[in-house]
Amino acid sequence: MAIQTINPATNQIEKTFEEFSLESVFNIIDDVDNSFQNWKQTTFAERNLLMKNAAEVLKTNKYDYAKIIVTEMGKPITQAVSEIEKCAWVCEYYAENAEEFLQKEFISTDASESYIQFEPLGIVLAIMPWNFPFWQVFRFAAPAIMAGNACILKHASNVPMCALSIEEIFEKANFPKNLFRTILIGSSEVEEVINHPKIKAVTLTGSEYAGRQVAKYCGKFLKKSVMELGGSDPFIVLEDADIELAVKTGVTARLINNGQSCIAAKRFIVVEKVYNEFEKKFVELMSKVKIGNPMEESTQLGPIAREDLLSELEFQVRHSVECGAVILCGGKRVNSKGLFFEPTVLSNVKKGMPAFDEEIFGPVASLIKVKDEEEAIEVANDTKFGLGASLWTQNIEKAKYIAGKIESGSVFINGMVKSDPRLPFGGIKNSGYGRELSHYGIKEFVNIKTVWIK
Repeated sequence: MAIQTINPATNQIEKTFEEFSLESVFNIIDDVDNSFQNWKQTTFAERNLLMKNAAEVLKTNKYDYAKIIVTEMGKPITQAVSEIEKCAWVCEYYAENAEEFLQKEFISTDASESYIQFEPLGIVLAIMPWNFPFWQVFRFAAPAIMAGNACILKHASNVPMCALSIEEIFEKANFPKNLFRTILIGSSEVEEVINHPKIKAVTLTGSEYAGRQVAKYCGKFLKKSVMELGGSDPFIVLEDADIELAVKTGVTARLINNGQSCIAAKRFIVVEKVYNEFEKKFVELMSKVKIGNPMEESTQLGPIAREDLLSELEFQVRHSVECGAVILCGGKRVNSKGLFFEPTVLSNVKKGMPAFDEEIFGPVASLIKVKDEEEAIEVANDTKFGLGASLWTQNIEKAKYIAGKIESGSVFINGMVKSDPRLPFGGIKNSGYGRELSHYGIKEFVNIKTVWIK
């Protein structure tokens, strides 16, 4: 089967790649395992140097890599450049902190000496999505490699150029040959790859459906896994919020990455005393967003990444309207060759509609009016997802209390949800399990070994 790069801004095929055979994939696994056997013996100082090299490669070539992102999935160029810069940051962060994070931990017990040490597992298979095609990879790869592991990347089939470029970055940074490899395969081959005895762990970022399938394989073959799945993040606005700032941030939080982010604000839960003001200003700002060529720096909103995703988005909006939602602006595909969808605001959104129940992956905001903060918490938690949440109030003590009531992996008070190498990232409920980033993330793929001495 051919794997293709289709530019979503033009809907034209840019490049075609042949899928790897399973035989070639298994040969790659053997090569990566051979590289791992040497890599696990290296010092943190050696790893530090090479990971900082990778950061420099990223920074030096950030515009070239950003253009590949834009070509393959339509992210606006300014955001694509920022994504590459963030990848460099996570490389530098783990280069500087991995040794400290993985130091032996001495515990006082009945032994003469007892401690915990952290050892690499082996090959980590990463199954990654197209929406942040560099960042999602580097936020797993930097800690995994600094911990002494090796990596194989099975990227989304619509971003093969990104996938091969990332392998090239590790080569340019002078990492050992075959320590990081990309395999171009479809989803139907994933089970057999996970079953390979030299694959020791799996990390997946993607849809709830993909997570369920891969988690099933990992359970079947007893492989450690981390799952970062979808979200329907609440953006809660209380009556004492800074409305101007909440509106401005909310539009950015909904439209980041063309609305195709697991942690994008999706359900805007606003108390009734400020609802009308918020709705008016929010719709005004959403209506002014510039849609266009994602290669142009002035563009704020680019295309949806694939035709099937755009069709699904259209269906979700149409079905929500049939169930009673009201379109305040946008609501339809842009009449162009590319896969563009208008910035859209839906009001009167209620449980039972796709705009409430499902993850909406596109520039569509759902407005939900509630009577008070207690109902806001109830509505925020009334979802199968639990990734992130944003809360807006000037009463910080109240905000801290509410943060403890919200069922999610993170709560951002008076700011939009984002990932940061210094903070753990991940979700609960159907948003997955495990954590990436911070010192928690680097310990997901190590053997936490107890040593007891008498």
